Amino acid sequence: MRIVFMGTPDFSVPCLQALIDDGHDVCAVFTQPDKPKGRHGVLTPPPVKELALKYDIPVYQPKTLKTDEAKELFKSLNADLAIVVAYGKILPGEFIHAPKYGCINLHVSLLPKYRGAAPIQWSVINGEKITGVTSMFMDAGMDTGDIIDTITTPIGENETAGELFDRLAPLGAELLSRTLRSIADGTVQRAPQNNAEATMAPMLEKAMGKLDFTRSAKELHDQIRGMNPWPGCHCAAGGKALKIHESRLAEGHGKPGELIALDPVTVACGEGALRLITVQPEGKPRMAAADWLR
Repeated sequence: MRIVFMGTPDFSVPCLQALIDDGHDVCAVFTQPDKPKGRHGVLTPPPVKELALKYDIPVYQPKTLKTDEAKELFKSLNADLAIVVAYGKILPGEFIHAPKYGCINLHVSLLPKYRGAAPIQWSVINGEKITGVTSMFMDAGMDTGDIIDTITTPIGENETAGELFDRLAPLGAELLSRTLRSIADGTVQRAPQNNAEATMAPMLEKAMGKLDFTRSAKELHDQIRGMNPWPGCHCAAGGKALKIHESRLAEGHGKPGELIALDPVTVACGEGALRLITVQPEGKPRMAAADWLR
């Protein structure tokens, strides 16, 4: 099939590679504009652009899709299908309806749960035991289109959002290949979402990383996992900020926030206790919690 691919970060790369390996005609790639990175602000292309250029696929990086120029360009590509994987922009209706078979989106949750910008993070923060990737036909709503297919996977007790993100990427590529085969051979199924079961996964903010030790150890452990690597979690220790990068559930009782064991470093919570594994004191690099305590 003649396909336009729309994606930006590392997560999107295996999906684009799968389209190429499966022999589809990827006629164009839409991705976010290059952005400055690092201390010196070096202008850096998105990972999807780097892969597209490797295969000599035309790359377009419009700042907005709302212009007539962007809409006419997309229409002129005469695609059978558009594939959207973590592109980072909302598609106007003209884009959704331009391809012959419409637009397919891969979303990293089991829809209708966790619609929105941060489904992986909120799945971990809320202590979910299972998640997955969903392929769906796009419509005008936010992740509200008809479901085509899903792949599920368990979430580890100590797995971080970053680790889960990396693990879901190849599953997304596998699901995309399977979805396109069903469209090509005419066996594709579509099931409307049950909006009554929908939950939202809004973007995270730095302020959400503050730890409240009156909550249960399980809730704090899930918060730390779900906000790793960004925005990270923190608390106050000795009048200074202390980032908590990694934790484990532990046994013990005490006043919330009280240090109840030194080896391993363990803090009492509203219910249960939390063992600190990796921390980062204010103005210093990350280190083992035992080293910080010493």
